[in-house]
Parts: sequence; structure tokens; C-alpha cells
Amino acid sequence: MSNLSGFKRTHNCGELRADCIGETVTLVGWVHRVRDHGGLVFVDLRDRYGTTQVALNPQIDSGAHKLAHSVRPEFVLIIRGKLSARPEDTINKKLKTGEIEVYADQAEILNTSKTTPFVIDENEEPSDELKLKYRYLEMRRGPMLSRLVKRHKLYMATRKYLDKNGFLEVETPMLTKSTPEGARDYLVPSRVNNGNFYALPQSPQLFKQILMISGMDKYFQITRCFRDEDLRADRQPEFTQIDMEMSFVDEKDIQDVCEGMVKAIFKSVIDVDLRSPFPTLQYREALEKYGTDCPDLRFGMELSNVSKLARKSDFKVFLDAVSSDGGAVRGMAISGGASFSRKELDDLTTEAIGYGAKGLAWIKLTDGAYQSPIVKFFEPKVLDEIKTSLGAQDGDLMVFVADKIQVGLDVLGTLRVSLGKRLNLIDSSQFKFVWIVNFPLFEYDEEAKRLVALHHPFTSPIFADKDKFESDPLSIRARAYDLVLNGTEIGGGSIRIHEKEIQNKMFAALNITDDEAREKFGFLLEAFEFGAPPHGGIAFGLDRVLAIICGTDSIRDVIAFPKTQKATCLLTDAPSCVDKRQLKELGLKSEIG
Repeated sequence: MSNLSGFKRTHNCGELRADCIGETVTLVGWVHRVRDHGGLVFVDLRDRYGTTQVALNPQIDSGAHKLAHSVRPEFVLIIRGKLSARPEDTINKKLKTGEIEVYADQAEILNTSKTTPFVIDENEEPSDELKLKYRYLEMRRGPMLSRLVKRHKLYMATRKYLDKNGFLEVETPMLTKSTPEGARDYLVPSRVNNGNFYALPQSPQLFKQILMISGMDKYFQITRCFRDEDLRADRQPEFTQIDMEMSFVDEKDIQDVCEGMVKAIFKSVIDVDLRSPFPTLQYREALEKYGTDCPDLRFGMELSNVSKLARKSDFKVFLDAVSSDGGAVRGMAISGGASFSRKELDDLTTEAIGYGAKGLAWIKLTDGAYQSPIVKFFEPKVLDEIKTSLGAQDGDLMVFVADKIQVGLDVLGTLRVSLGKRLNLIDSSQFKFVWIVNFPLFEYDEEAKRLVALHHPFTSPIFADKDKFESDPLSIRARAYDLVLNGTEIGGGSIRIHEKEIQNKMFAALNITDDEAREKFGFLLEAFEFGAPPHGGIAFGLDRVLAIICGTDSIRDVIAFPKTQKATCLLTDAPSCVDKRQLKELGLKSEIG
């Protein structure tokens, strides 16, 4: 074994090519694989850039060859040797370095490794628990490493584009005031001011508006946000936003900037050229056609309201629904669904019930005929009209939900996406963007028995609706917009209220008193009194964008150190108990333990 401590690596393990043959190189990395071919031992040496095959030949260096018999996967090596061409029949075309190999004349073990809890191989998929507990090992695998490289490129493309377009990146506080609107805050107790708490920001919303009042004009920030909410695949307690705010703009100005940024990101990260402008759907139109304000446009199967046609039938289930207050009959055509067996139809009904329906009516279209137990309740002409309304073709299955309007939309919208995946109707290589606009400004909270802001209390109403605060607040449309990609909301924002009179009307509709407004938002409201410009902005879920780019269903797969669904970190065992002395310094006492 030779002493190579004085040598520095000359190349990484992914850059050597045939044009370097004959050079003497020094490589460092982890042992990926060892193959003993009798007299000759091959070691695949890996770093984050790639893998290079190293040959250890006793005729070249007996010490290096002897050392090769003691190395194991994930040992850290340094090797020095001459770059050679691989024999023609051993070239590995799957590797960028597959035409060359290094014949080592010196080698040294820099560190050993225990047997890893899973194989560091992109073809071996560890369990989720192991991937999170040993995240540093998971990062050595190809898939996770590739995602982190893409994440870096996304950051760089975002900053480059926004800088080019006149934006300034400004950091906003991580320790701020709790303004409980939406999800629960993560609270941080103050040692200096016992009994008082900071909150970790759910978003930089108030500060970015203050930056507009300061004259910043165009602000952005790639920032961490924190929300204490129930977790799912596209949620984490801490996540990353691309946050933007602009002055003297309208909705189109903001959308144009966002489309340019998204195009720059996709080109830089995965070399995909996107077409713009992106299409736009009204909020109500999205619900009527797809049952959701986050529609996946990669496939058809649009919903249709057939309530008027249902009235022409003798089917009691349909008639009861359309005669009740707020009831409707909606349907959709399932491509190729006429081939479903009776068991498949029963399973589909069970699935719909699981989504909230009372049942699922169905009609098959086979060889120009209608087949279903409910066909007898319809005149042939009415069935033809329903078929036309749903856009059904021969071989399709028409399904119907008769219930409250929102129930029908929710059930069929969810069923549509489920079937789209199950029937392979979705082209996973496509990226379908759509702007959703004209959201309601308010929604009614049945539990609280009051109006709540659909977005937040600083969203501006559409000018034509601003006189409806007292007469018909639920009909007011917001100057809000979401960008949806493949059925996932990746960004959302609005034009903000900058006039005191409108802001007061907004607070009054939300039943927020003057005292409550000052307590929660006093610093922002005071700033508004010093010449607030018209302004608006948007925030993108960086993790969601990257997950779609990488083709993964969970944002955990694109975050270096994510939490579990119970908001715990398996790597560090956080959250954990703290010393009683620490609690005492903070003026706190735990009621647990």
C-alpha cells in the first residue's frame, strides 16, 4: 500500500473520456462495487459526478492489488494510475466513462465503512423508513442525487431569471409575529421576554407587502415557510417557496413574469421548451368541467351537468336530486368503460361511495345500444341527449352522481383522476399548465357560521364587485390566480388591497373588529397609511414544482432532510424533549412527563 496523502485528485469520477487516454490521474471516491476476476480485481469508484472503473493488476503494483482484496463497498479510496482504453468487448455504453478504465499503480484506503443498511444502488429501492433514517446514504444513490442536482439548477435558474428582470432578493424574518389566519403557527418562546412568543412564518406575506410600500418595486425570495398542519404527499411542516411581489402591476403582468420564469426553469433543469402563454380557466368553469380548481388537463373525461335531462326521466333517484334544494345530477363518460365487468362496476360504485357519494348510476354504450338497469326509466331520445352532453362514444361507460352540487363535483372530480391513472389515460411525459382565475373572495364556514377569506384578508376584489360587500359578499370575485400543473397547484397569488376603505370593508365582512385588526396586522395597516402603491404577487411551491419535474409523487423525495407524515425526523429524532433548565429559562413548564 502506497502513501498517497500528498496527492490531490486530478479528476472526478464522471469526467474522464477517451481523449485523456495515456494520462496519469488521481481519483478519490467511494467503492461502489468490487469484482475479483482471479488475477485482476476491478473496483467501481463513485463520487457525485459519476463512476469510473479502476483495474488493480498485481503485475503493475502488487501492493495495490493486495489492498483491493480488503476493500468493501462504501470504503473511501484514493487511487493513482494511467488511463487506458477498455477492450472493445468490455465497453459499457450505459456509462459516460464506459470507454475507459484506470490501471492503478498506487492505492490507499482513506476510510472504512460498516455494512450499510441497504445497498447503495439505484436499482435497489430501500424502504421509506430506511431512506429517511439514513438520508446521507440515500443521497449517495443515483435517484436522490439526481433530484438534488435538479433542485440546485432550479434555484440557479430562478435567481438568474428574476435578477435579469429587475427583481431584488430580500430576506424577511424567520422570527415574527403570530397572525393566526389559516394553518397553525409554529411558536418559538422568547427567553428575553418570558411569556411572549415568536411565530415561524407561514409565508412572508405581510413583509413582502411592506417591501412594496418601501418602494422596492420588484421583490423575490427563495424562502423557508412553516405550517403546523396535517401532512400528506405534497405537504411538509417546513417547505420552500419562490416568493414574489411587484408594484404597479395587474394580473397579466404577474402571469407573464411567472410564465417566463417557469419556462426558464424547465429549460435549465430538464431541457424542455414550454409553450406560452398558458391557457386560462375561470374558477367556476374548472369546477364544472373537472370537479376541482386544480384540474389535470393531460386527458379528457370532462364532467357535465345533466340535471335538465334528468328531469325528463322517470328515475326517482335523479328526480329526487334535481327537485331538492341545491341538488344536481352530473355525469362523465369513461373511455373504454363498457368493457367493465359487473365486479368492476361494483368496485367503482364502492370507490365513489368512499369519496362521499350515496351511490353511482351507470349506463354502458355497446354497439349503439344502451345497457343498464336504469335504461327503462329513460326515453331513447333522452339517452341520446345525455350521450351527446357527456361526449360519450361507443364502448364508453357513462356514470352519474345525483346529490348536492358540491358532492357531485367532488366525487366525479376525484373519480376522474383515479380512473385516468388506472386506465393509463395520462401521458406522464406531458406538462399541462393552466391559470385558474376569478376565485370567490369569500367562502362560508359552516362550522364557524361566518365568512372566511378564500385566500387571505388582503386579496383585492374585482373592481366591478367592490360594492357587494354588504348586499351579496359570496358573489364577490377575487383578483386571485393559481397556476396549476398536471393537477397540482404549484403557485398562487393575488392583486392586494391597497386602499383603506376596501380593507375596512374586508375586515368587516370577516367579522374582524378594529381592535382585532390592529392587534393582528397593526404594523402593516400603519404602513398602508404612508402611500401604499397598487401591488400584487404570487408564491410558488418550489418542492411541488421539482417533484413534478422529477416524476415523483411526494415532495419528500426532493427535499434533502424531510419529515415523516407525523412531522418527525428519523435521522435526528426530532422533535425531542428538552432539559428542564431550558424550559425554566424560557418561563415554561411542561405538563407532559
